[in-house]
Amino acid sequence: QVQLVEAGGGLVQPGGSLRLSCVASRSTFSINTMGWYRQTPGKQRELVAAITSGSSTNYADSVKDRFTISRDNAKNTVYLQINSLKPEDTAVYYCNAGRLLTGALLLKDYWGQGTQVTVSS
Repeated sequence: QVQLVEAGGGLVQPGGSLRLSCVASRSTFSINTMGWYRQTPGKQRELVAAITSGSSTNYADSVKDRFTISRDNAKNTVYLQINSLKPEDTAVYYCNAGRLLTGALLLKDYWGQGTQVTVSS
């Protein structure tokens, strides 16, 4: 079992930046893959970025070159640096532990409560 708590969302103008963080309730050394997903009303939750314990990463095509995922196992934390924000990035961003790098569910996974990112002028 692991609890995940996200932070860092907010209202930002187009072209701006945010850094989201996700703190896990236990050591992330034992969690192979952690990821960030996002969801807008009426749409399925989609993979944004994921990172393995070996630092392999996977990004959605729509965010490549703008988003960077990283993890600090000493702090039990995974980050998502978001640059050059666009209005279409507006969504609730969720942290996940346990899914594969592709976003597929293998056995069991865990979700945070989400943090709202709104991109608007």
